[in-house]
Amino acid sequence: MATSSKSHGSHDSAHALSTDDRKKIDESTFAFPAQRKEPLNDASHVRNAIARFDQVKDVSDSEREEAFHRIKAAAKTFGVDMTETHWRQLGGKPHTANSAHKKAS
Repeated sequence: MATSSKSHGSHDSAHALSTDDRKKIDESTFAFPAQRKEPLNDASHVRNAIARFDQVKDVSDSEREEAFHRIKAAAKTFGVDMTETHWRQLGGKPHTANSAHKKAS
């Protein structure tokens, strides 16, 4: 039986990646590929990368700029609404619309 290991602070969604699954993802699928941080393999992970962008440590401003462009491209690919135009706008507040809230309107 395969089990997935979740580190503290990981999101508990149906799309959570096991350690083995994470290792299998191509480096280019991460927002921060050199560090293999913030996978961008589906809409859930894109939203997570946006929300946690300012929490990523030990990366330079140029790496953040490149990661921001990868996140924006992935957001477009997976239909995630993203209004930020610069990486410094990310952090400390919700960044994407919750589709469940739209249905209630």
